[in-house]
Amino acid sequence: MVEHTASGAKTHDTILVLDFGSQYSQLIARRVREAHVYCRIVPYTTPLAELARLSPKGVILSGGPASVYDAGAPQVSAELFQLGMPMLGICYGMQLMAQRLGGRVAPATRREYGRASLHVRQPAGLFDDLESELVCWMSHGDQVATLPPNFLLSATSGDGIAAAMVDPQRRLYGIQFHPEVAHTPKGAEMLRNFLLKVCGCRGDWTMRSFAEESIEQVRQRVGSHRVVLGLSGGVDSTVAAALIGRAIGKQLSCIFVDNGLLREGERERIESLFAGRLAVDLHVVDARARFLDRLRDVIDPEVKRKRIGVTFIEVFEEEARRIGDVKFLAQGTLYPDVIESVSPHGGPSAVIKSHHNVGGLPERMHLELVEPLRELFKDEVRLLGEELGLPEDLLWRHPFPGPGLAVRVLGEVTEERLAILRQADVRVDEEIRRAGLYRSLWQAFAVLLPVKTVGVMGDERTYEHVAAIRCVHSSDGMTADWAQIPYDVLGRISSRIINEVRGINRVVYDISSKPPATIEWE
Repeated sequence: MVEHTASGAKTHDTILVLDFGSQYSQLIARRVREAHVYCRIVPYTTPLAELARLSPKGVILSGGPASVYDAGAPQVSAELFQLGMPMLGICYGMQLMAQRLGGRVAPATRREYGRASLHVRQPAGLFDDLESELVCWMSHGDQVATLPPNFLLSATSGDGIAAAMVDPQRRLYGIQFHPEVAHTPKGAEMLRNFLLKVCGCRGDWTMRSFAEESIEQVRQRVGSHRVVLGLSGGVDSTVAAALIGRAIGKQLSCIFVDNGLLREGERERIESLFAGRLAVDLHVVDARARFLDRLRDVIDPEVKRKRIGVTFIEVFEEEARRIGDVKFLAQGTLYPDVIESVSPHGGPSAVIKSHHNVGGLPERMHLELVEPLRELFKDEVRLLGEELGLPEDLLWRHPFPGPGLAVRVLGEVTEERLAILRQADVRVDEEIRRAGLYRSLWQAFAVLLPVKTVGVMGDERTYEHVAAIRCVHSSDGMTADWAQIPYDVLGRISSRIINEVRGINRVVYDISSKPPATIEWE
């Protein structure tokens, strides 16, 4: 049965992920949500009283890059394991659990990385209804050499290495491998066993319930005040606008800034959709000259991003003053934006690149932020959009960077170079759609490189720009693989760009994955 708070709002079972700096913490959270259980990531430094106040049905201790015996390694109090709730330690989390409860962790005589065979000894709990021989994915140089008191060895790998342990009385589980990655084929079943059978979660968290709860939260927080939302026309800001509009109606005003860095026909598409089809209070601001002036002679991508962010703030301030009586700024910020821009939980995660809508905005604008999608991944946002009744063609548009084409025109951003890139990008989009590949790709776009090469056209020498084509597969933008586009499709893209786009005489294809590269070039 779904519980209700005193205010009548629904509550759902919650699982907490204690983050020790793992690159997979967000993936763990996604896997938990895929089992229809709400999940939050919190720093390992969260006080025990706060963990207890959140009343989770269980806690997952993430992996991490440190060794538990290193000076300064992330630690938790042994009292954590006395809270009386089920816990699952993954990799570093298992080692930390073992160390804090009286076991011994030591460097492994043989490190395990990649595919490994798992031999189940105690099937109850995590391995319930699974085979005794399984495949898993390892990534560790340390191992639990001695189990803590009252723990049983539930699985081994390699030469009898402790791959899983359990204290059935206290419902404490530790696994040395990573169940959250695709390379552990039965990992999802293991996590579901922990969530549903060990923790007793109901598995009733869905996008519909998220939508209902978020609408009510926005309504209560905003009250009678006005909200402005920066509308880009992409999936994120569109879904945010639909959700907030559902909550507060005409109190929401959407501001669309034409910064001169948009895709071909973007402004016209936005005006047709939002002012017409969705009947949103839409304010279109023509700031093309201002943005291009701020980007004159700028080469460094971080400087580009930050100048664009500052200029957006200025435009919003001015337009918000014109609208009047505005207290809140709404944004379509997603979890990957936060992860790449800041270390989200005070841990050792590195800042990858600045996102124009993350960090510092409320202080500069003197507006309070409303970010209802902040803890969602892109695929979850699309599901939410479906729940809100948004059209499919809009929800499945490929992601477009906040700084727009400024980070796809490498080097200085000029009107001439933007015009060349727009025309190349149109040809990429048309041919990818014509080949029936659009929905299978996370992104497909062109990049204009800051180099020129010699070519021959009509028996005459040319010296023109180079365009790079980028097509990737991804599920959330956190990792990505380059797409193996059929040669004939690549050939048509190249031929059309070179023949139809004046200013480009060479096309190359990017075969880099993320990591080590990022999806965007800047």
